[in-house]
Amino acid sequence: MIFLRSLIFAIGQWLFTPIFSVLALFTFPFSRITRNKIISLWARSMLWWLRVTCNIRYEVKGAENIPTTPCVILAKHQSAWETLAFQLIFPPQVYVMKRELLWIPFFGWGLAMTSPIAINRSAGREALKQLVKLGKQRLASGLWVVVFPEGTRIAPHKDSKFHIGGAWLASGTKATVLPVAHNAGLHWAKNSMLKHPGVITVSIGQPIDCSHLKPEAVNTQTEAWIKAEMATLGA
Repeated sequence: MIFLRSLIFAIGQWLFTPIFSVLALFTFPFSRITRNKIISLWARSMLWWLRVTCNIRYEVKGAENIPTTPCVILAKHQSAWETLAFQLIFPPQVYVMKRELLWIPFFGWGLAMTSPIAINRSAGREALKQLVKLGKQRLASGLWVVVFPEGTRIAPHKDSKFHIGGAWLASGTKATVLPVAHNAGLHWAKNSMLKHPGVITVSIGQPIDCSHLKPEAVNTQTEAWIKAEMATLGA
């Protein structure tokens, strides 16, 4: 039954994603925030479809910790699920990602309309400078910036080194960091079509003021909280 439900979800996702991606191109005349609000309807529809087909829902802990001004979200990355759900949980946002994602037909076209910060990871320090420059622009325009400091999806109960990019951005722009943990990988695993029913918990930590913190200190505080919270979530 799980396989059948997962297959039905996948078929719907495959059918609707190209359509939404093409429609996203027509949002170009609007502001970045307006474009993101319109394009997030795709994420909303996919989460609805996920709930209908696979009985996967979610709850949010710590919503009161969400600031009223744009900040940098440093989050655990286990699944494709959080890239959808964050669009509903948080204000309009952009993602820091590898530039190659924009080259994917249809999907990449729609993604480009969200004004992501697409980085050439092989550029080293120049990539960090570009991250701070573009991140500062996005924050100033009212958009939040989402960074997955581990750089890729990590299986439940596993950890990977936190890269410095997100902390460098927060420190360089004197922005606030919002740490986020979740257990989405228990229900929508990396490289698996199967979707397991249940409730995904998203836990939002206390904001971290980075105005006087070096990137290493930002990473240390964020990583410590996320790891402790992941243990609490059993993921």
